[in-house]
Amino acid sequence: MPALDLARVGEHLHGHLGWLAAIALVHPAIFLRRRERRAHLSVALAVTLATLAGALGASLYPSYRERLRQPIFAQAPTVGYLFERKEHLAFGAILLAWVGGVAYVAALRYVDVGGRDALRKAAHWAFVGSALLSVVTALLGTIVASYRTF
Repeated sequence: MPALDLARVGEHLHGHLGWLAAIALVHPAIFLRRRERRAHLSVALAVTLATLAGALGASLYPSYRERLRQPIFAQAPTVGYLFERKEHLAFGAILLAWVGGVAYVAALRYVDVGGRDALRKAAHWAFVGSALLSVVTALLGTIVASYRTF
């Protein structure tokens, strides 16, 4: 029986969590179109899943760099560059998710109606951007993983 490869398990978990995060980020992007709508759980889960997926991906990066990066770039540089773009887009998706979450929470505490509406609008658009980036990130990750895995 082959030994358990934790990097491979982590890679599969990261991929599934990434797709769940992408789906979860679409939810507040849709919900927050109406500025008076409350979406506490949706916002919290979306930001949490995106952050967890990113943290797991960051923890896998040393193994990727050591075991996969050079062979992928040697055999299929285009796929290697897709992975590099995936990392940058993932960072943007997580950053925008946090911007959306912070704007959403700040709007809950804002007294001025005009300021509250501006923060809710910012939260909505931050989640729209995060959802778009995360879907592209998940697609690129799936392409790379289908080419080569741990």
